Amino acid sequence: MHLTAKTAIVTGAGQGIGLEICKQLLAAGANVVLNDIDALLAEQAIHKISSDAGKCITISGDAGDHTFIQHMVDTAISKFGSLDIVIANAGITLFGDFFTYTPEAFYKVMQVNLGGTFFLAQAAAKQMKQQGRGGSILLMSSVTGHQAHKDLAAYGMSKAAIEMLAKNLVIELSPYQININCVAPGATATERTLSDSNYQSVWQKITPMGRPATVLDIANTALFLVSDEAKHITGQTIIVDGGWTSVSPSPY
Repeated sequence: MHLTAKTAIVTGAGQGIGLEICKQLLAAGANVVLNDIDALLAEQAIHKISSDAGKCITISGDAGDHTFIQHMVDTAISKFGSLDIVIANAGITLFGDFFTYTPEAFYKVMQVNLGGTFFLAQAAAKQMKQQGRGGSILLMSSVTGHQAHKDLAAYGMSKAAIEMLAKNLVIELSPYQININCVAPGATATERTLSDSNYQSVWQKITPMGRPATVLDIANTALFLVSDEAKHITGQTIIVDGGWTSVSPSPY
């Protein structure tokens, strides 16, 4: 994939999937605005992915905040002159029993996962429309938007809604040559998930391909969907789960 001279924003990219996506974008020649709510994590991240191809800057803040979202877009323009790719990777997972789930937890999940995604797509699309040369928007869903998962009713609901958002925005964005898609990762080995010592062994047993995804598996899919090679793909969700949603055994 060649993304030379293109500029991308990636939210929630201080570690894990988002960080690997930034790494691959840089290697492909893109300039990257790396966002994370944790300023220290963002600064540490940039030192892990330095590249001779593209340039990377960090911007820390809450990707669920509408004002900050516009600030990210403005920063991309001021630093690199255009905005061509946006990847709404930021999201939070708050497990909880349905019968005792609190309004505070529910609305926090919705603010970040839905509000942050919606308004980042909106701000990016406005900029891309103004530029007049198209662009690519990628949203981050999850297999929990397709299959029920214990204690993740609110989270799964938010991810299913994100996929519907991508479908709906085909109508709004296609006239401006902006494509929009989703990636839905399954179990993925990250710093967070591997903090559970049983995670790897459990998902090896119940994933048809015999292992959970790596962050590179997800990043490779993301890179394709924002590349020129995928410009005629829009409104779609690519599930990257080693076949788990085909059989769906519970990890519990």
